[in-house]
Amino acid sequence: QVQLVESGGGLVQAGGSLRLSCAASGRTFSNYAMGWFRQAPGKEREFVAVISWRPGNTRYADSVKGRFTISGDNSKNAIYLQMNSLKPEDTAVYYCALKTSITGSFGSWGQGTQVTVSS
Repeated sequence: QVQLVESGGGLVQAGGSLRLSCAASGRTFSNYAMGWFRQAPGKEREFVAVISWRPGNTRYADSVKGRFTISGDNSKNAIYLQMNSLKPEDTAVYYCALKTSITGSFGSWGQGTQVTVSS
């Protein structure tokens, strides 16, 4: 059992920045990768960014490349998402997720943190 808690969401004007944090606790011994997903009103949840601990590479959705940066601390089972040049289209609930080496899928999810970008 893994617990994930996101924080750092809020209301910001277009062009502004926010930094999201996520900490995992519990049975994290098989933590392989952690990532960020988001769900806007009326839309399906979509991939944002992911970081794999081994070999430590990252991947981003095309919509956020050049603006968002994912980072993490494997010793703390924590990840962060630095969001710059925010756009109204980035408005969504942002979720943190964890992928284990056992299942090979994102099976653990946080409750989400709201990010609202006004124009």
